[in-house]
Amino acid sequence: MKPQLKVSLLVAGLFVAVLAVLLVVTGRDGGGADADAPGGATDSRLVREDSRIIGERGSSDVVLVEFLDFECEACRAAFPVVEDMREMYGDRVTFVARYFPLPGHFNAERAARAVESAARQGKFEEMYHKMYETQASWGEQQVPLDDLFRQFAEEIGLDMGQYDADYASEEVADRVQRDVEDGIALGVQGTPTFFLDGERFEPTSVDDFDKALEEAVAE
Repeated sequence: MKPQLKVSLLVAGLFVAVLAVLLVVTGRDGGGADADAPGGATDSRLVREDSRIIGERGSSDVVLVEFLDFECEACRAAFPVVEDMREMYGDRVTFVARYFPLPGHFNAERAARAVESAARQGKFEEMYHKMYETQASWGEQQVPLDDLFRQFAEEIGLDMGQYDADYASEEVADRVQRDVEDGIALGVQGTPTFFLDGERFEPTSVDDFDKALEEAVAE
């Protein structure tokens, strides 16, 4: 493993421990996933033409897809690990985020609409980061947090007229729901759920991520 990754993993250690507990002991948020679910590298439901890429496209054909929920603690735990992998492999691997807000999370669908609204102004990554970095302050609340998410939009410099229109639009709501429907069709039942080159990928440690991506790009 490369030196810079080792340093970053020390910082992410706490989150990795939480991820291991949530994924191995309790299963993903929302339940387990069927190992025989459909998929495959050519399954168009994994990556749509308008699916959100975190950062830039990689130079290889390797694609890591994550179905995520911004209110999910396990997704928050995985976030710094995915960021480490992006730092190491982002020039070669394409990282794709698919929305999968779970019905048990009161503000998850709102958060997804806020991120998608930001994406329509070229600020997907900024809002994606904002949601995870602030999740501890808003997650698990049982009141609508539309105003808070609007504040986030202001903080990252969005055109607020456009943001308000997009956030309230059926088009954005339908866009989020389409990701959910694709996930369900692929057998996704909880978050985070990863697919690497079309195959279900169930990491339980940082080394699992590093090894799998290193092998994938080597092929």
